Amino acid sequence: MDCSKLNDIIKSSKNILIISHINPDGDTLGSMLGLAGAIKENFKKKCDTLLVSNLPKIYEFLPEVKDSKTIDTIDKSREYDLVINVDVAAIDRIADGQILFDKAKYTVNIDHHKTNNAYADLNIINPDASSTGEILYGIMKQLGWEISYETAVCLYTAILTDTGSFRFNNTTVKALEAASELVKIGVKPPEIYKYCYESNPKSLVLLQAYCVEKAVFSEDNKIVYTTVYKKDIEKFCAGEDCTEGLTEKLRAIATTEVAFVVKQSGHNISKVSMRSNGIDVAAVCAVFGGGGHALAAGCVVKASVEETVRKILDEVNKKMY
Repeated sequence: MDCSKLNDIIKSSKNILIISHINPDGDTLGSMLGLAGAIKENFKKKCDTLLVSNLPKIYEFLPEVKDSKTIDTIDKSREYDLVINVDVAAIDRIADGQILFDKAKYTVNIDHHKTNNAYADLNIINPDASSTGEILYGIMKQLGWEISYETAVCLYTAILTDTGSFRFNNTTVKALEAASELVKIGVKPPEIYKYCYESNPKSLVLLQAYCVEKAVFSEDNKIVYTTVYKKDIEKFCAGEDCTEGLTEKLRAIATTEVAFVVKQSGHNISKVSMRSNGIDVAAVCAVFGGGGHALAAGCVVKASVEETVRKILDEVNKKMY
């Protein structure tokens, strides 16, 4: 993929904003901060970075993350020369950040989700990549950009987390080669692993243990799901990112073919996270306006938790039989 146009656009832009998606994970955060750092290092331009929802505590170690603007602190009336979305599969995934995206003189969309519909002026989308972090590493190498230690940490975090610590099916030769090159720059894998996977607060661990205990199995244990209500989150004093990694725990059960978590998000609004060991859960989520990858996807359903469970089960059964 020729990325020279991105290089030219960055050169000609005086002010730049990079946006991560709602309920941010390691890929969108690492990609946002890694790209911002690389632009600063290679073009001597400072980028604004935007968090459209709360930052999970486990990612507070990422370089410059605390300098990111929030949707409450950023000037929404500003017109940026360039706005870049990273790891944002659909435009509604930047919530109120869309105000700034729509006002920008030029927009870029860098992503690896197959459901991305190329909504920007320039779209760099590679569904075969493990992560947006991997795509960005390839762009930087192709364009001959210098990659600092701080940028390497961000990109490595993006690749590590979106491959499930190099356990998922998207762990390709290219993903491992990119990670290897970032380690050569100075990234310490045990250190990043500890930040991402061994720094969970007690409240999150206890809430997830409770949710796993009340998991429901169906179809001869091939389907497993659990629910998370606001009262559960309050009971354990957990944060909104409390379900991070919960769906993977259910998928890890030997008999599981499809796992999903339904979290109460508002009045008759439920957030769904799905993982699979076979069927295309992105197709299931697409029915409800969501998407993602074949084996890892999500959506928001305008229904109660109980009704959402029924709807998801219906769609999963259609795919399985």
